[in-house]
Amino acid sequence: MPLVLMFVIFYFLLIRPQQKKAKEHREMIANLKKGDKIVTSGGIYGIITGMDDNTITVEIADKVRIKLNRANVAGAPSQSAKNADTGKDKTT
Repeated sequence: MPLVLMFVIFYFLLIRPQQKKAKEHREMIANLKKGDKIVTSGGIYGIITGMDDNTITVEIADKVRIKLNRANVAGAPSQSAKNADTGKDKTT
């Protein structure tokens, strides 16, 4: 019985929130379009200039473009700022 209880707690505190976050990330990647501002998983900011099935082309500076796998998009700059702000609000 205690083992089942531990598994249930583990599921609701760790597994389920991670699944929800992964689903939101997949939806965000599916909804990307040309002209969107993004942040890569490496912390590079840019604007989407082209898209393919699995890759996107991002302009990171004037006439400087890089090609990325869609999975390497971490989010939009506004999402990163919101996440940082909510983290600060919780600690104060």
